[in-house]
Amino acid sequence: MVALEQPSVALLIGACAAVGVLVGSLRMRAGFVEIMGLLAIGQAVGHTALTVSPGHHHGSHATTMMLFAHLAAIPVGAMLIRSAEAALARAASSVRGIVRVLGTVPVPALAPIVRIAPRADANPRRLLLSSGIGTRGPPAHR
Repeated sequence: MVALEQPSVALLIGACAAVGVLVGSLRMRAGFVEIMGLLAIGQAVGHTALTVSPGHHHGSHATTMMLFAHLAAIPVGAMLIRSAEAALARAASSVRGIVRVLGTVPVPALAPIVRIAPRADANPRRLLLSSGIGTRGPPAHR
């Protein structure tokens, strides 16, 4: 058991931070097996940090029970990490969709364009010019 005032805790936190920064900067998108490998490396670094520090009780040997607990924690931790990544991606997608809907400004409908067709009425000037010219009478029959 490790007490909080021991230097091993500070060394463990530093080792975990270093592994976290390294893994965060190296991987863009890792699969399930890669995450399990990274978790195994992180656990090895953490145990090495605890073993090197003074005052750690079990030294460099690992008990069978601890080994099985770590082997069980690796796939469970990888599954939890992948599930959290998927949930975060879905949540971000939902928020992005809501922001897109709320961020759009409604465009007012344009006024309908009314086209006025030219009138088929005769030009009044033409009527005045042709009013007395020509023969008047019923139309010619063929």
